[in-house]
Amino acid sequence: VLDPALQIADLAFPPSSITTSTLRMQDMEVRAVFLRLFAQVLQGYRCCLQLIRVHPEPVIRFHKASFLGQRGLVEDDFLTKVLEGMAFAGFVTERGPPYRSLDLFDELVAYDVHKIQYEEGTQKYLVKHVQELAEKLYRNENPYPAVSMHKVQRPTEGSYLRSQHKIFPLLDESSIQWILDQAAAKLQNAPPAVRSEKKCMVPPGPPIGPRDRLAGAAAVAGGQNEMQCQH
Repeated sequence: VLDPALQIADLAFPPSSITTSTLRMQDMEVRAVFLRLFAQVLQGYRCCLQLIRVHPEPVIRFHKASFLGQRGLVEDDFLTKVLEGMAFAGFVTERGPPYRSLDLFDELVAYDVHKIQYEEGTQKYLVKHVQELAEKLYRNENPYPAVSMHKVQRPTEGSYLRSQHKIFPLLDESSIQWILDQAAAKLQNAPPAVRSEKKCMVPPGPPIGPRDRLAGAAAVAGGQNEMQCQH
């Protein structure tokens, strides 16, 4: 993402030009890479959530041993530390409820698991999926298109010293009130500025199988290498 030339570094006949993303889209693409990573690492986490209703308020617990056992990563030190961290505890508290609004991460974990596994061996599809996720992240942060603003030119120096000033006309109170009423009527029929979040049942996603364990191990290894490179 940050150095697109690496994609064609090993080609005998590389293309003459490389299309690079803007800095804003590169930021979104880096976010999309980490979004894919954590979707792979935490795949099937909803199958290991336990909702306890004996308390006045329901308590959500995560069955860590079941999750590690299903993924075949019981002895993996990296993922064990991730699940024991405070950040993951907050993740379970925030995303554990079965009825809430969905987002892009829920869609990746529930519906795009097999797509992510298929794209691991093909770099072209992998980059394409990252760019698609980046577009969705961008539209999520910019739901409305940019409105062109008309800039008023700054007066030149000494313009206020000119004698031919135009007198500001008197404002008609009835005309102003009519304009305000028209604007208020438009605002009443206009859509809300903030999109309303629709809540629904969170899909648990496909169950973890033997093939998914290998993919999960590869994702965990990639995440561990990524963290080591950052340090």
